[in-house]
Amino acid sequence: MDSREILDGLSTAVLVLDEKFRILQINAAAQDLLGASGRRSIPEVLKSSVELQQALLRALKDSGTRALREVDLQFTGTEARAVDVFITVLDRDGGHPRLLVEIADATWRQRISRDAALLAQLGGSRLMARQLAHEIKNPLGGLRGAAQLLARQLGDSALCEYTQVIINEADRLAALVDSMLGPARMPAKSAVNLHELCEHILHLLRSEAPAGITLERDYDPSLPEVALDRNMIVQAMLNIGRNALQALVQQQTSGRIVLRTRALHGHNIGVVRHRLVCSVQIEDDGPGVPANLRDTLFYPLVTGREGGSGLGLAVAQELVTRHDGLIEFESARGRTIFTVLLPSPSPVADV
Repeated sequence: MDSREILDGLSTAVLVLDEKFRILQINAAAQDLLGASGRRSIPEVLKSSVELQQALLRALKDSGTRALREVDLQFTGTEARAVDVFITVLDRDGGHPRLLVEIADATWRQRISRDAALLAQLGGSRLMARQLAHEIKNPLGGLRGAAQLLARQLGDSALCEYTQVIINEADRLAALVDSMLGPARMPAKSAVNLHELCEHILHLLRSEAPAGITLERDYDPSLPEVALDRNMIVQAMLNIGRNALQALVQQQTSGRIVLRTRALHGHNIGVVRHRLVCSVQIEDDGPGVPANLRDTLFYPLVTGREGGSGLGLAVAQELVTRHDGLIEFESARGRTIFTVLLPSPSPVADV
């Protein structure tokens, strides 16, 4: 086996550049990543690579080694992705230096870190919910009982209307607290067609959507049935869909919501790797999640909408994690995507 075969067998992208950053050698992984071959230069291959070019220049000047960790690079024809870059100056050949550049995809590590943060946020959310339930629910029970006793002592039916208001509001707040805690029971799982479930969500959202807002579907026909509690996942997805709908309504313009399904093979949820993960995305082209809310978005009572309870996403995350899944999100103006990840059927191993 020659060196070329060894290089092509590596999953890491490897390039050799001359002093003008032209590509002298490139392995198969690098060609797939960059969409490049031959004597093209790094600026031709990458749309935005200022940080990389500066690192290459410093390495040439110092004849040393440079490393860039989790730098966002824009590759030709693709979206920006996080990569680790290692640059080594090779022995000079006739006075002309050569640069060995290794590029490794770091998006998986970023995803694991982000998932860990979301799971830690869920733990904090549960703790807050328990504390709020303790502080709110007990006084509400006393308030409701006192209103019932008072109603029995009043002879005037008109005055009893006021006590009924107290009772109704106490019941409403108690229900709100129960919503924060989520259903007490564990999922009652059965085989569910996720596309049928998505159609149900689309039907409900379409009935609530005003004129000017369109709802679209983008389904992966290879998606298998998943064992889940249908009612729980419907509630979780409906909470996300209604948030998207309300975000579009708030901007008072036309908008678009897309339900997208994908089958992800060998995918991680947190640190657990699964053979197959079913992904359901709800995408909208609204204003995006405010930057000041992104780190606490799944906490209860966190909302950027006037009149919102701040419970929808907290409850949705709780319901999905009861299925060993997770809700992730990415947001920018004009493109917000919430992704519901549901494993099927079992994890491979911890990584």
